[in-house]
This record gives sequence, C-alpha cells and structure tokens, in this order.
Amino acid sequence: MSDRKTDGGLDLGQLRTFLAVYRAGSLTAGARLVGLAQPTVTAQLRALEATLGRRLFERLPRGVAPTAVADELAARLAAPMDALEAIASGSGVSAPEPPVHLGGPAEGLAMLVLPALTPLLETGVRLRVVAGLADDLLAGLRAGVHDLVLSAVRPRGRGLQAAPLADEEFVLVTSPARYERLDRDALATDPVAAIAEEPLVSYAEDVPILRRYWRHVFGTRLTADPALVVPDLRAVASAVAAGAGVSVLPRYLCAAQLADGTLIAVLEPDDPPINTLYLVRRVGGPAHPHVTAVHDALVRAAAAW
Repeated sequence: MSDRKTDGGLDLGQLRTFLAVYRAGSLTAGARLVGLAQPTVTAQLRALEATLGRRLFERLPRGVAPTAVADELAARLAAPMDALEAIASGSGVSAPEPPVHLGGPAEGLAMLVLPALTPLLETGVRLRVVAGLADDLLAGLRAGVHDLVLSAVRPRGRGLQAAPLADEEFVLVTSPARYERLDRDALATDPVAAIAEEPLVSYAEDVPILRRYWRHVFGTRLTADPALVVPDLRAVASAVAAGAGVSVLPRYLCAAQLADGTLIAVLEPDDPPINTLYLVRRVGGPAHPHVTAVHDALVRAAAAW
C-alpha cells in the first residue's frame, strides 16, 4: 500500500481524523473526538482515501466498518499518533494513566474478573467496570467507550480482536429437598420426564440457557414456560437453593454451593454444554500499559477458572 502523496507525505490532520473514526466506529462519534463537523470529517476521509487510492470504511446502517486497509493503517498509526497527541497536549509533566474501562456480564465480573484484578489496584491501575449484555458492550468497545470486554459472544468484523479466555460449563441444579423427591430410576432412563413437573427458574423469559441444555443433553426442544424469571444468575442460584425449582447455571457460579450441598447437580452428563468466554479489545487501539496489564492479568487468572 502506498502512503505517499505527490507533495511528499500524508496530511496529519486527515490521519488524526481517520484514527478517531476508526476507534469510535462512526463518523458522528469520530467528529466529536476531534472537534470537527461531520461534513468536514467526511471530506477529510474522502481526501485520505483519494491519496491512498484505497477505501478505508464501508458504510453501515449504524456507523462504519473498517476495511483491511484501515486495520493495517490504524495499527501503524496508533502508537505514534498517541505519542504526538501526548507531546502536543503535555506540559512536560507525565500525566497519570487513564482508568481502564472494562465491561462484561455481571456474574462473571463479580465471581471471576474482579477478584483477579484487585491486586492491580496496588500498582496504580484504576478500573471503571460496567455490566451489561454482550452486544451492547461490544458496540461500546467499537465506539471507544470500553477498553476491554469479557463476552460470551464472539464479535464479528475486523475492528475487534477476540481471544478465547475460558470455557464455562453448564450444570442442571436444584435444591436438596427437591432432588430427594425425584425418581432416581426415571432420572437414569428418562430424565426429561423425571423433571417435567419441576418449576423452571431462568434469568430471561425465553430461557436461553435452559433451552440450550435441553437441546444439547436431551436432544429435545424445551417448551415449558419459566415459573420464575430474575435477570441475575446469582439470584437464580439463590432462588433454586431456596427450593424454587430447577435451573441451569455456569459451574463456576455455583461451585461453592455444589460443594457444600446447598445445590445439587441433577445430572452429570459426559458431554455437558459449554460456553466460551472471550476477552475482546479494539484492533489498533492505543497501547496504554494499564490496559495491557489488565488484559494480561485476566489471561493468567483464566488458567485457574
């Protein structure tokens, strides 16, 4: 790819605008980052594309998607442009590292992520953590709202880089009292029938984890409606332990309750359903050392998950 104009070089203002749009994921958000009107940003990007002779972005219904050329250019620009910005805005005094903005599912953050990252606070790392749904968090990562996202959904597109972090295993659980009432012979021969009358507890109305378990383990479609819906898997575990019914939970979330007998695994199939957790970051994002420290700490901790 040729990066040269006939007058000897690329326009730094255009490159700065390009990097802002690349990181923000939209022309509007990128314009806000560089303090320009959107038509000016559009004109600068067109001029840069004309200079390079290559398309940098594809328009989407919401935002833009970088091309492979944009990915390559952003990776080359990120570190030197960030260094120039720091010099231009600095007073000669080193500014503190900005907080690391991290997103993920509430349960995974509470049970896995925060215990692993707490030691970093002693080294000066500052964290800003938000919980949410994977699609919303990944959109925020593309827009530059987050630095890292823990996601059970592998993102699509070239703008984000996802590394498999850990596999979460799902287990069908109930309370000891309810388990004692189940027919053991029926559980061994026809488990679906054995638990057919048990109330279902779910974190969502469409029972996604339960449906997946029924399909994967039993090879059948779950049609029953949940008796209790509560949008937090920790609350689901508490309700099931109190005798509300049966549910399917990630093993990491209920391991302590399984160990002390508060919850009982109804079945232990040889091939339980699993879900891969990904640690996602932007391609070509600024190389902040504290973001790298958080990333590396989670990779190390995941080995014990």
